[in-house]
Amino acid sequence: MKLFSDAELVQILDKPIFHQISEAADQCGLECYVVGGYVRDIFLERPSNDIDVVVVGSGITVATALKEKMGKKAHLSVFRNFGTAQVKYNDTEVEFVGARRESYQHDSRKPHVEDGTLEDDQNRRDFTINAMAICLNKEKFGQLVDPFDGLYDLEDGIIRTPLDPDITFSDDPLRMLRCIRFATQLRFYIEEETFDALTRNAERIRIISGERIAEELNKIMLTDTPSRGFVELQRCGLLPLILPELSALDIVETRNGRGHKNNFYHTLEVVDNVCKNDPEHNLWLRWAALMHDIGKAKCKRWDNQAGWTFHNHNYIGAKMIPSIFRRLKLPLDAKMKFVEKLVDLHMRPIVIADEVVTDSAVRRLMNDAGDDIDALMTLCEADITSKNEVRKKQFKENFRMVREKLADLKEKDYKRLFQPVVDGNEIMEMFNLKPSQEVGTLKQTIKDAVLDNKVPNEREALIALLKKKASEMGLIAAKNR
Repeated sequence: MKLFSDAELVQILDKPIFHQISEAADQCGLECYVVGGYVRDIFLERPSNDIDVVVVGSGITVATALKEKMGKKAHLSVFRNFGTAQVKYNDTEVEFVGARRESYQHDSRKPHVEDGTLEDDQNRRDFTINAMAICLNKEKFGQLVDPFDGLYDLEDGIIRTPLDPDITFSDDPLRMLRCIRFATQLRFYIEEETFDALTRNAERIRIISGERIAEELNKIMLTDTPSRGFVELQRCGLLPLILPELSALDIVETRNGRGHKNNFYHTLEVVDNVCKNDPEHNLWLRWAALMHDIGKAKCKRWDNQAGWTFHNHNYIGAKMIPSIFRRLKLPLDAKMKFVEKLVDLHMRPIVIADEVVTDSAVRRLMNDAGDDIDALMTLCEADITSKNEVRKKQFKENFRMVREKLADLKEKDYKRLFQPVVDGNEIMEMFNLKPSQEVGTLKQTIKDAVLDNKVPNEREALIALLKKKASEMGLIAAKNR
């Protein structure tokens, strides 16, 4: 971050939009300040197009005056029930609100709002780094108002509440997730008293809707190192309340001197690994990484010979995804199906890479993964967290071979070569069958033969194979009778 003098802040705010707001506020005879994230990001030297403005008085009045100054190209939206207004101009959005003070009921995060002073408005802010304000009125243009030393907290990399953190978090429990989200995004530390208040007030998160929780989790997921956020959620007791399935992985059991790895920290390492190889910031690939071992807590068993086992954890984990997505109000569409598929298939490339990489196995993998094969490979490569460097190197080499074979298949037009040219409808017509298990068996027979390269993907060869299999199943004899 960088410290700026008032004179330097005047230069930074020397933009038409701020001078127009200044003129509109002075014209209305009202105090006006740019506040919150825009001010914070000035000192962090981060770009921001979303401007929040607090008016000591009516924010709607100043927004209306600004719209008149900017003319037809500006668009004004007024929300009288909330006492707010928004002015959009090109890529810039300015939100106006009147300064206010708030009071809360214990069972709701919706405050009772009254008109207030700038001090009242800064008192109600969530964190000191978001409570700074810069005056836009001509007489004091560019002057910083920082009653809680947010500037020093920015410099020290600290997240801290302006007032008593117990009151701040109890009033609006969503602020607890915002606290951890900001710490993760900015790579800041949560001040000790503030963190202790997270622990004391964790149960209050139960009054927050799944949508709002998911929104904050998604922002954590889209950072460079989401593990920071999830570790803090676990430490303060929020994770067991919002994602108990993930929290349940944070355990290591030992029996007869044999323990298993901590699957919670392994999962977070996998998520961070995915982020390193995810330039497009694919949110749902990151969710797949977070969920990939979610079934292990349910599948864990002790075997006297093998030790700890987690058989079918991929299948069980995939079955858990819909209920988790429903609870968090995450989309139940193709995005969820994508996460389910990757969780279900994430062991397949690892099994292939742990053995001899055969053409047949790679064909089957590509057939099952379809267009999501690249995302699956990214997840599986991220899942290599072994501390055994020799084994790790072998896995990576085998994964390289898998990727080479996948690229070769794509070049050969995989779908044309390996999707059987005879489909289920034709099979039913050929043997006078209705949809049934027999049809599925015949379809699987020709599919396996094509994938294993035992027959060419040509009608004549496939029909001959079908007739042979149908005869073995007694289907042809039954038809002749």
